[in-house]
Formats: sequence, structure tokens, C-alpha cells
Amino acid sequence: MSVTNSVTEVRPRRAVLEMPEYHPPLAGRTALRLDFNENTFGPSPRVLERLQKVTLEGLTKYPEREGVERIVAAHFGLQGEQVLLTNGVDEAIHLMCCAFLEAEDEVVICTPSFFMYDVSVTMMTPHLKRVQAGPTLEFPFERFMAAITERTKLMIVASPNNPTGAVVSREHLLAIAKAAPQAVMMVDEAYYHFYGESVMGDLAAVPNLIVARTFSKAYGLANLRIGMLAGNARLLKYLKKVSSPYNVNGVALDCLPEALADEAYLAWYIEQVRVGRERMMTGLRELGVPFFPSHANFVLMNIGPKHKELVAAMRAHGVLLRDRSADPGCDGFVRITIGVEEHVRQGLAALRSSLEEIGWSAQQTGEMAGHKDHGSVREFE
Repeated sequence: MSVTNSVTEVRPRRAVLEMPEYHPPLAGRTALRLDFNENTFGPSPRVLERLQKVTLEGLTKYPEREGVERIVAAHFGLQGEQVLLTNGVDEAIHLMCCAFLEAEDEVVICTPSFFMYDVSVTMMTPHLKRVQAGPTLEFPFERFMAAITERTKLMIVASPNNPTGAVVSREHLLAIAKAAPQAVMMVDEAYYHFYGESVMGDLAAVPNLIVARTFSKAYGLANLRIGMLAGNARLLKYLKKVSSPYNVNGVALDCLPEALADEAYLAWYIEQVRVGRERMMTGLRELGVPFFPSHANFVLMNIGPKHKELVAAMRAHGVLLRDRSADPGCDGFVRITIGVEEHVRQGLAALRSSLEEIGWSAQQTGEMAGHKDHGSVREFE
């Protein structure tokens, strides 16, 4: 029997055709990597020691996640059923959307922020509300609250936020969660260690709150791809249901307890970033470069029309920056990662030379509306 079919090609779901696509500019990253907010030094030496003990037999076995989840939960003062380890925060966001979103549900985020929110949400629903931050790029709390409706099912807030480095107060985060008890409130704390304030301690009192963390940044495990979600056991049960049982590889699971145990290394690296961040912002003031005060391991600066020229000049000096001009409200903005002291020094030296080479001046930022001068510093209002 012959079947006549007028369809000439396989087509994906409409949502897949319409969703945005993330293209990380990863090719040729052989210079000093100040572009992706990675740990610029390395993980704890205990991680390398554990890697050297990986056996051939160990590589043949499927990974077992639950035992490490209990270790992670105890580290954060939680129960094992309150934690789900994920393949980075990217997967954590994806699982949140898969577990809780129907096609008619609404999601509220603030922009600019992490682009993977857009990707994962629009895969499930077209009803994504983006609340644009103002000229200061501070979190627009009142407008965010006004965007919440009875159809809101998921709210995502990053604190500190990427790419701005801005934070949201605990009071505002809890107020958002309370405003929509029918929705899940996900607080993305990927950059928590460089800020120090968290809502992890509020999980027991706020039933619709979930916190995301990563071990890519301060812990230096980006290549192993491991993150986590924490919340009450009822919500985590749904997330575990939609997760693959083998979503985190066994090498990452072997190394994570060692990274967590080396608290001295973690404290050292965090202090390196804290001091380096202040040094970078001081250097930008001296250069007259407008920037946004940061609570993360990066600083966002406004270069204006010559942003592409600066990125190219810095690469020629052996330093990679991230051009954030495509982000909403960030035209002309460039982000630089803060790492250990020597890398901050190299980054600043290359920045001084590159700005001079491209003939940059503060006036080329267009005398941006919404700023005021304080000596050589431009602070956004």
C-alpha cells in the first residue's frame, strides 16, 4: 500500500522554531579568559587529587547522584530530599520550565539578565514577560511586581544579576514570592559567593521558593558542569521526576565533595575576587570609564560606539572581554571578569593600552542620559 504525504520535511514544534538560540562565542579562547565569568585560577587542589584517583572501572559505571546530594544538602544545612544536583544551572532552569509551565502560563523575568531564561521559558510557553531595568540597571521592583498576574506560574530573579552585577534585597525577593503563591519563585544565586547574602535560609518558611546555585564560578568546576536546585521536598520531587537519573556525570560527583570540603581555598579565591573587583573599579574611575558597581565576579562598563574595537584590541593584547551590546538596554557595554590579583593587573594594563590605541574618550559614550559626574566617576542614577 502506498501512502501519499504532502509533507516534504520534518518540522519541530512551533515553539522550537520561534525560541531564541544561544551561540556562546567560545572559539579561540586561548588568551587570558576575562569574558565568561569563570574562575581564572583553578579549583581546589583537592579536586585535582581526586581526579587522579579516577579508575577505569569507575568510568564504566553509571553515576549515582543521591549520595552526593545528601553531602551537598548537609553542607548547606538542608535535607537530602531538598536538593537536586543538575548539569549546571542551565539544566536547572530547563527543568524548572519543564516541571511547572503549561503553554498558557506566564513567566516574569527582569532584563537584561541571563539569556538562558529566555531560551528555556519560550521552549514551553510564549507568555514571557520581560521587565526592562532602567538606566541604572538596578532591579525594577515595583514594575516587576506590577507584571505579576493570576496567570503567572514562574518568576526568575538573579541576584547578583548577570551582566549587571546588581543585587535584589532579601525583602524584595520574599515580597515577590509572597505576591504569587500560585507561582514558583526561582532565585538564581550563581554569583552568591561574591556577594554573601542569600535566601537559602528562607526555604522552610517560603513554600514556593527555589534557589539555584552553581559550582562553576567560585569553585572553578565549569568544565565538569554541575549546579544545584534547593527548595522544599514537595517541589523538588517534581523536578527530580523530570530530570534524567544520570544528568550529572560521575567525575563531577566524585569531585564536588572535595571542592566543598576545602573551605580555606574557597575563602581565598573569594577574597581575591573581592579585592580585585575594587581594584578594577578604581582603575575604571581613573580612566574615566563609566561602569556599574558590581557585587559579582565581573564589572560591566560602558564604552559606547567603540565597544567592538575595544574587544578586538584587548584580544590583540591577550585578554578576552565579553561584548554585551546585544543585551536589552546595554548598547555599547562590555563586561570584564574579575579573577586573581595577577589577572586583574593584566586586565587593567591591557585596558589602558587598548583604550589609548582605539582613541577612546569618555565623551564617545554619548554623554549618556541618566548619569552624573562625580570627579572622574560616572555613577548611574
